[in-house]
Amino acid sequence: MNPDVPLQLLGGLSARVFLRDYWQKKPLLIRQALTDFHSPISPDELAGLALEDAVESRLVIEHGERPWELRRGPFAEDAFSQLPERDWTLLVQAVDQFVPEVADLLQHFRFLPSWRIDDVMISFATPGGGVGPHFDNYDVFLLQGQGQRRWKIGQMCDADSPLLEHADLRILAHFEQTDEWVLEPGDMLYLPPRLAHYGTAEDDCMTYSVGFRAPSAAEVLTHFTDFLGQFLPDEERYSDAGAQPSNDPHQIQRDSLDRLKALLAEHMGDERLLMTWFGQFMTEPRYPELVAGTELAEPELLDALGQGAVLVRNPSARLAWSEVGEDLVLFASGQSRLLSAQLRDLLKLICSADALHADNLNPWLSDEEGRNLVLELVKQGSLEFADE
Repeated sequence: MNPDVPLQLLGGLSARVFLRDYWQKKPLLIRQALTDFHSPISPDELAGLALEDAVESRLVIEHGERPWELRRGPFAEDAFSQLPERDWTLLVQAVDQFVPEVADLLQHFRFLPSWRIDDVMISFATPGGGVGPHFDNYDVFLLQGQGQRRWKIGQMCDADSPLLEHADLRILAHFEQTDEWVLEPGDMLYLPPRLAHYGTAEDDCMTYSVGFRAPSAAEVLTHFTDFLGQFLPDEERYSDAGAQPSNDPHQIQRDSLDRLKALLAEHMGDERLLMTWFGQFMTEPRYPELVAGTELAEPELLDALGQGAVLVRNPSARLAWSEVGEDLVLFASGQSRLLSAQLRDLLKLICSADALHADNLNPWLSDEEGRNLVLELVKQGSLEFADE
């Protein structure tokens, strides 16, 4: 994609200008980001997903048994018939993993790294419905899918911003409104992290929220050090060889801290391990249990492809690749595999193609490493046969 080409999705801005002026900086309202947009899923179909055990869903009822009552799915079939006529919202996570037509919408966002995209959450709200004024710690694009929603935006927030006392929802105690818009189907609002916002349904409406993965510093440090610890032998410890006599045996001297910093820097700065961890962490599937592989032998795979079988990415899988020294590494649903540089085009194909088949895989099916990679991805579950 040419980063300087104007994009309708961004209101005529190029990806370069959007990333420079708006991304993680300030909001952007885009009228008719998708013209003539019709939601690929109906409210009834969304409610049907909320009945499924594998689907993460929530109901927020502003005037329920208590203010801003939260109920978690899966829900019973009669749950929605018992709700009031207004002031409630159904939220369903990761709809893109269950409805291919919703997943297709992510193609519009390929000016951003695919491994940063988390999921597409869809909300259905009755008149007055919302989840209260709040802020997120990640970027989000809010695409109006049906009906009208009024969005108010406010102040930038942080961990010290006061919240209402609520066991389940992070609702701001104070909201300082700066702007207000009503979005129609096809309109979209981009919000940077930590910007307060408050959406309220004007009528029965659906909103698509494209959210992004943004691990906290605490997550990075905790998960990376756990990962790093797997590769360090127990005998590698803090050492003070060559230490000088101390005037006070109770004092921790500066040179001791310097030795500790050197120990940490030696391992924390290992770019090969850091990239391996980061790729695995950012491609961990939201629902790992849905990435289930198929046991098959190489001749079975080649025979199936030869007879016209098509491989597609498991909707719950996540794929990315990178360079590590002179080699390449493929990250697939939380796992990694080191590969030779000659497979660069195959990695790009696997990560980007809508479908893999004998025609586009042909250059690599005669290569042992290439065949092995495709086979392992099927056995791992990141790739699956289209008829599954």
